[in-house]
Amino acid sequence: MNDRIEDWSGKRVWLLGASSGIGAALGTLLLARGARVAFSARNAARLAELAGNAERALVLPCDAADEASLHAAWEGLLAAWGGIDVALYVAGDYLPMRAWQLDAARARQMIAVNFGGAVSFAACVVPQLLRQGSGQIGFVASVAGYRGLPKSLIYGPTKAALINFAESLYLDLEPKGIGVRVINPGFVATPLTAKNDFAMPALLTPEQAAQQTIAGFASGAFEIHYPKRFTLALKVLAHLPYRVYFPLIRLFAGR
Repeated sequence: MNDRIEDWSGKRVWLLGASSGIGAALGTLLLARGARVAFSARNAARLAELAGNAERALVLPCDAADEASLHAAWEGLLAAWGGIDVALYVAGDYLPMRAWQLDAARARQMIAVNFGGAVSFAACVVPQLLRQGSGQIGFVASVAGYRGLPKSLIYGPTKAALINFAESLYLDLEPKGIGVRVINPGFVATPLTAKNDFAMPALLTPEQAAQQTIAGFASGAFEIHYPKRFTLALKVLAHLPYRVYFPLIRLFAGR
C-alpha cells in the first residue's frame, strides 16, 4: 500500500511534536539510523538537547496549533533541505474528560492541536510532495479513535477525525505516488498518559513505540498499530454492535 522504508540513511524527516514521548524517541532513533531529522515543537531548549551536535539535525521550533508558526518552520526546512522524504505529525494534547467535566476551552485546545494542527501540517507538506512526485506523510493518532471510550470525551473524537483524514489523504495521494501512514499506538508512557489515574494495559516505553513505528515503515501498511496484543483486541471490540460494545467497555473500565 506504501513504499517500504528500511534504510533511513540520508532520508529527510520532519518530526512535529518532537520534544517528548514518541516524537523525541523517534528523532533519536532516526538520527542513529542515519536520517536527517528536523525537530519541531514549542520547547526550543529541549529540541536543541535532542539534536545535540548532530550535523544531520535541524532545530525548528514552532507551535503546532499556530498556523503562522508552523508555516515558518516549514519554510526553514525547505530553505535548508529543499524538500522532504518523510513528514510525521506526532504532536498531541490530552486531558481525561467525562461528560460531567466538559470544558469547552480545553476541548477547543485539544481539537486545535490534535486535528487542526495536523491539517495545517498537511497543507504545508502535501504540495511539496506532489511537486516532488514522491515522499510520505504520517500522523500519530491513537486506538482511542477507533470508538468511544470513558475519559476520552474529546481526545477520542480528535483521533477519530485524524484517522479519517489520513484515510481520505491516502485515497487521493496514493495514485500520485505519495505514501500516507496513520500510526495508532496503545498506551505509551509519556507526559500525557501520566495524567491517567487507571492501570494502562500493555504499556510501552516511548523507545519501544519508536521501534514499532520504524518497523511499521518497513512494511507497506497504511496503518501502523501496536502493541498487537492490545490493539487487535480493540479492533474486535470496535466491530461489535452497540448493545454488546457498551456493556463490555463498562465492564472493562470497572463500572
